[in-house]
Amino acid sequence: MRLFAAVVPPEEVLRELGRAVDRLHGLPGAEGLRWTGRPGWHFTLAFMGEVDEALLPELHERLGRAARRGEGFRLRLHGGGHFGRRTLWVGAAGGLDAMRMLAERADAAARRAGVAMEEHRRYHAHLTLARSRADTDLRPYADALAPFEGRPWTVNRLLLIRSNLPGGGRPGERPRYEEAGTWPLGAAD
Repeated sequence: MRLFAAVVPPEEVLRELGRAVDRLHGLPGAEGLRWTGRPGWHFTLAFMGEVDEALLPELHERLGRAARRGEGFRLRLHGGGHFGRRTLWVGAAGGLDAMRMLAERADAAARRAGVAMEEHRRYHAHLTLARSRADTDLRPYADALAPFEGRPWTVNRLLLIRSNLPGGGRPGERPRYEEAGTWPLGAAD
């Protein structure tokens, strides 16, 4: 199964972001972008890829430990940016050091559970909004997001998400995400 550790903003925060993204759809060229589905908006902490089901008990145990080692922290959606000319995202502000630490712990938990992780990279908190298959100037979208300031919330849990990739071959089809585990931050099981 395809898994990743994540932080998911609360529904009211996602609605607020949705209103900002709706305005982006009015910009020239927006129809050429592949917009991510709102039900799947999240901050990926550690992407694990395909994980053997036999590793799940150990992975769950280690992610639980990782969650208990950190306390809840405040976060808000903030501004926007792009990776190259292919990925548009909204950023975060607030407890970024705590978020980075949670990402590091989730990555380490997966490695210790036996998950073959990709090369380790410095964590950059972002929530992907759109992708482009073609070389696209995403600056106008990032510029439009620059003043965006979402309401703050307290991140109080670590989630393990299963990603079910589309298999129907229909245009616009998106992955479906389902919760495969959740652990409170800083709390005993």
